[in-house]
Amino acid sequence: MTDKRAIWLVNNSASGSNDEGALGALEQCCGEHGFHVAHRTIFPAQDLPTPAILDAAGIDRLAVFAGDGTINSTLAALAGWGGAVLILPGGTMNLLYHRLHGEREMEQVVARAASGDCRMHRPGIIRSEQGSAYAGLLAGPGTSWNRVREAMRKTAIVEMAENTVAAIQETIGGELIACVEPPLGQPEGYPLLMLDPLEDAIEIVAFHAKSPGDYLEQGWALLRRNFREGPHEVLGRVGQLRLGSTRGGAFGLLIDGEPANAGASAEFTFTQCEVDLIATQPDAG
Repeated sequence: MTDKRAIWLVNNSASGSNDEGALGALEQCCGEHGFHVAHRTIFPAQDLPTPAILDAAGIDRLAVFAGDGTINSTLAALAGWGGAVLILPGGTMNLLYHRLHGEREMEQVVARAASGDCRMHRPGIIRSEQGSAYAGLLAGPGTSWNRVREAMRKTAIVEMAENTVAAIQETIGGELIACVEPPLGQPEGYPLLMLDPLEDAIEIVAFHAKSPGDYLEQGWALLRRNFREGPHEVLGRVGQLRLGSTRGGAFGLLIDGEPANAGASAEFTFTQCEVDLIATQPDAG
């Protein structure tokens, strides 16, 4: 029998807001608004629950309090489940959280979800052989700045300096990436392309750098994950596309913030999330 008040919580202790104080406040917030945390999974130290495990436990609501990478893994594991997932802001950027809930505070979102003042929503995602992106995807040599960001997060000063030099070299001299099919933007390519899953299509945003100052400006924007602060242009919206490197070499990807590698080309397709997400925005987008 399903307990409508019970939720299964997934968190990641390495995520941006996952200290014990924050987790305690979250459990208190849930209790005050009609939920109780019946089970908790600490990912990746513990295996994610499967649909069968959740159904056997009588759980039809799962909350994820983590960053976009952990959310990605959780939603992939729950594809086809009949319950619903509540995304909470436990990471650095919380991109999917804002798509579903706008600028609402977490307590407001929990209260609405518990009271039923919400809707079930299956947002657009980007599918590829390298993985599915629920929050967004970056492609090209500019993704090398993620290594600098990780070193900053760990306060590894020497590693950060070494990775900064490497990122500048890769961004300036690495494989440029072009939108090959359909042909959009400049055929000579860009140091970074961003693919955003909207409600009905993939939006392609190209970042360009024509001077050393542009490269540094773009790198700084990437470090802060304020991607659109760098020099950029929107190339268009499509349901399917193929990206290719202009010199025929492999290029890097960041899928919901997690690194992956493509070959000389990679295909991306717009589709819908395969599990219901709880949205408190009238139009989650």
